[in-house]
Amino acid sequence: MKPDEMDTVFSALASEPRRRILDVLKKEPGCNVGRVCAFFDIGRVAVMKHLAVLEGANLIVSVKVGRERQLWFNPVPIHMIYDRWTTEFSDYWAGRLARMKYRLENAPVPITRAKGGARG
Repeated sequence: MKPDEMDTVFSALASEPRRRILDVLKKEPGCNVGRVCAFFDIGRVAVMKHLAVLEGANLIVSVKVGRERQLWFNPVPIHMIYDRWTTEFSDYWAGRLARMKYRLENAPVPITRAKGGARG
């Protein structure tokens, strides 16, 4: 993902109404613009502007079917951003945890002595 594409995604996600639109599309994939508008107290034109920003960031996919636009949430750009910053850390910590696991499993079990018992 190019830096300017990433900036577009972050900019689109910076708006609370746009994040709510994505939530609606996640719950109701393929719904139309009118259905999305039903979740907001703002006008249809404002919702359409938010949809245009989300579509420009490739966060939604719209398909015109007759007179309606059906909308779907596209999580790929968010996943690509997530992978950019977490992959190397995930690999690092997975390796550290694996080494700790093997060390602990191969470590001798400590011997504890009972209180007041005989010593051997």
